Amino acid sequence: MTLYKAILSYMDPGLNPYRPGAGLQPPELTGRDAQIKEFDFLVIRAKHRTVDRPMVMSGLRGVGKTALLNKLAGMAEQAHWITVVTEGQTTNQGVANVRRRLGAEINAALLRSSMGSRMKAGMRKLGALVSAFSLTLGPTELSFAPKPAATGLLDVDVETLVLEIASSAREDERAFAIFIDEMQDIEPELLSAFIVAQHRAQQKELPFYVIGTGLPNLPTKLSSARSYAERLFSYSVIGPLDRQASLEALVLPAERFGATYTLEAAEFLVEASNGYPYFLQEYGKAIWDLASDRTFTLADAKNAIVVGQAQLDAGFFPARWDRASEKERAYMVAMTKNKRTASVAASLAKTMAELSSVRQSLINKGLIYVPQRGEVAFTVPGMADFIDRATAQ
Repeated sequence: MTLYKAILSYMDPGLNPYRPGAGLQPPELTGRDAQIKEFDFLVIRAKHRTVDRPMVMSGLRGVGKTALLNKLAGMAEQAHWITVVTEGQTTNQGVANVRRRLGAEINAALLRSSMGSRMKAGMRKLGALVSAFSLTLGPTELSFAPKPAATGLLDVDVETLVLEIASSAREDERAFAIFIDEMQDIEPELLSAFIVAQHRAQQKELPFYVIGTGLPNLPTKLSSARSYAERLFSYSVIGPLDRQASLEALVLPAERFGATYTLEAAEFLVEASNGYPYFLQEYGKAIWDLASDRTFTLADAKNAIVVGQAQLDAGFFPARWDRASEKERAYMVAMTKNKRTASVAASLAKTMAELSSVRQSLINKGLIYVPQRGEVAFTVPGMADFIDRATAQ
C-alpha cells in the first residue's frame, strides 16, 4: 500500500506533519517572506563584499521567532558563512553557560567554514589568533583577551576578535554572523560588547552581523545598552500571521499527505488561533489525530480546539505561570482586567512603588513587558484567558 493510499484509509498519527514545540521548524514557514528576503539580500551583498544593517526581530512568544532565526541561520550555513548560534539566559548558571559555549562555538564555526575554501590559506593565522583568546570565566566577567596584550575591556577584546574573523570572511566573499535567540536575556556587558563590535564592523565595512530575536522589549534594551543601537539594526516586529498565511500554514502540510480541510473547518481553526503559529501547530496536530476521514470537517475542528486547548493548558501556559511567585501571580491576575500599571496597583490596594519590584521581576522572567509608559502586557498570547481558567478552578 502506498503512503497516499494509507492516508486515505486512516490518519496515521505517526505521519502527523504538525510540529508544536519550542523552536521546531514548522512544516510550512509562512508569512515571513519579508525577513527571509532581507536576509537573502545580506547574503548577496556579502558575495559582492559589501555590507548592510544586521537584523533584530521581536515579538510575543509563540509567533515563531526561533523557527525564523533557525531558518536564517540555515541560509547562512548554505552560503558557507561563519555562523554561531546561541541564546540568552537569565540565571547565573545560564549566563556562565553562554560565556563558556561562545568561544567553543566560534572555534567550531571556523573549522566548519574553512573546509574547501580560500579561507584555508588564512586559517593558520586566524586559528592562532582565536587560540590566543581565552575565556575568563567568573560570576560577572567574560573577556576574549589576546594573551600578549589583553586590554581587560570586554568590548575592545570582543571587537578585536570579531573584526579579525570578519576580515578573513570578507576575503572569501562570505560573512561572520552570530544568531542570538532570547537576545533580551544576554547579560548587559556582553550585549554591549556585541553592539560595539557590530558598530565598528559596519564602520570598517566588514561583514559581521548580529542577528537577534527576542521579546517586544528587545529594541528598548538594545538602545539602553548603546544609544546608537536604534540606528544600527534593521528592526521588524514578528506578529500573528494574517488570514492567508495562517490558512497556508494549516492546510498545506495536510495536503502533502492527501488530507484536506473544508473551508469552514480551516477558517474555524485560524480564527481560534488568532494567527499565532504555535497555536496553529497545536490545533493542526489535534485535528490530524482526531479525524476519522481524510477530509477534516467543522466538527473535527471543534473537537481539535478542545484537545488543543487542553494541551496548551497542560504545558504551554503553566510553563510560565508556575515560574511566578505568589505575589507575581496576584499581579498577573490583576493584569487580566487592567493594562495600566496604576489600575493594577489600585486593584491590589497597593501603591505603584510597592509593586515596582514585583513588576520588574515579572519583566526579568520574560512573563510581561512594557508596551508603552504606564502599561504592562503579557508576553504570551492568550495568557489572560488561561489565568482566568486556572484561577476559576
